Amino acid sequence: MKIGTVSVSYSRKFNLGNYESIELGCSLWAQVEEDEDADGVVQFLYHQAKAAVKEAAMPVIKANEFQISKAKSQRKVADDLGDMEDL
Repeated sequence: MKIGTVSVSYSRKFNLGNYESIELGCSLWAQVEEDEDADGVVQFLYHQAKAAVKEAAMPVIKANEFQISKAKSQRKVADDLGDMEDL
């Protein structure tokens, strides 16, 4: 019986706007015996790595969306106040 190792790396860069980005990645390894389906294991590892990156990215993206919407609302309030001064 021969045991081999398969590995998968998945990374993705997320644009956070305002010239900022974050790159997240995940690498997974598995030992595969000779009679196992190595391609199936690779597909499984790929989906696991992709899900891990997505899960890690969600809090960062949500926090960034909050900051963007906060900045937009502050800008709108400032613009509205500027319009009121013109009256």
